[in-house]
Amino acid sequence: MDTDLTAAYDRCRELHRRHGRTYYLATRLLPAWKRRHVHALYGFTRYADEIVDRTEDLPPAERAARLREWSDRFVAGLHGASVDDPLLPAVLHTIAVFDLDRDDFASFLRSMAMDLTVMSYPTYDDLLDYMEGSAAVIGTMMLPILGSSDPAAAREPARQLGFAFQLTNFIRDVAEDLDRGRTYLPDEDLAKFGVTRDDLLAAQAAGRTTPAIRELIEYEVTRAQAHYLAAAPGIPLLNPASQACMRTAYALYGGILDEVAGQGFDVFVRRALVPQRRRMAVAARALLTPTGTPVQVPGPALTPALAG
Repeated sequence: MDTDLTAAYDRCRELHRRHGRTYYLATRLLPAWKRRHVHALYGFTRYADEIVDRTEDLPPAERAARLREWSDRFVAGLHGASVDDPLLPAVLHTIAVFDLDRDDFASFLRSMAMDLTVMSYPTYDDLLDYMEGSAAVIGTMMLPILGSSDPAAAREPARQLGFAFQLTNFIRDVAEDLDRGRTYLPDEDLAKFGVTRDDLLAAQAAGRTTPAIRELIEYEVTRAQAHYLAAAPGIPLLNPASQACMRTAYALYGGILDEVAGQGFDVFVRRALVPQRRRMAVAARALLTPTGTPVQVPGPALTPALAG
C-alpha cells in the first residue's frame, strides 16, 4: 500500500478513535485486515458530519458549498480522478475492494445536505427518510466488510441496526441537538405527549425533565427497541470473525437505552453514557460468546407488542 493511502487510512482511524469511542472499541475485535476498512467508512461519515456540524459559525451557503465541493471530489474519485484529500483515498480504496454500492454513498451525502436546512421532522416517516441515508445505508455499506453466510437475509437487519443506533443517538443527544437548532424527535410525537420545542428548551435550561417529556422519551426508547429487535437476527448471520465486534456494538449502543431508562428517561440531567467498566465487560463477554448465539434486545422490558 502506498504512503498516501496508508496515511489516509491512518487519518480515518484517528477520527474513529477520537470521536467514535463505542464503535472504535467494538472494531478492535475485528481481524486486523478488516479494521482499516471500517475506519475508512467511519472517517468518511464523520468528516461529512463535521463539515455540517463543526462549521456553524459560517453562513449556511458557505457550509453547503464546502459539503458540495468535498462531495464532488469524492464523486470524481469514484470515476477514477486523482483525489487530493487526507482521507478520501482510503474510502475510495475500500469501496473498490468490496465493490460497495455507490448509491449508498449518494444517499448518505443527501442526508448530510438535509442537515443544513431541515431543523425538524413532522412525522416519523419523514425522519425515517432522513435516516435511510444517514443510518440505514451505513449498515449496508458495512455488511460486505463484515461478511455473512446469507447476505440477502442479513441486509434488512443491517439496515435496522443503522436505524437503531441513530435513534439511540437522537434520544441521548436531545440537548446537544437543541444547541444546533434541531430536533430529531418527530413533531407528531411531541404533540402526542403535549410537548413543545419551548418545553424542551426550558427543560434543557433547567437541567431536568418534565413528566410529559419523560413519557415522550420513554416512547422513543420503545421505538428504538423495535429497531434493535428487527436487527437482532442479523448478527448470528455474520461471519464468525465479525460477530464479537457487532455483538459489542449492539450491546453498547443499546446500553445507552439502559442508561436513559436508569436515569428515569431524563436526558437533560446528564448525557447517558455506558460506564467504562461495563464497556470492557461487554467486549470480553462478546469474545467468549459462541458464534450463532442470539443477542438480547437492550433497554427496559419489552412490551407485549414488541415482543411479538
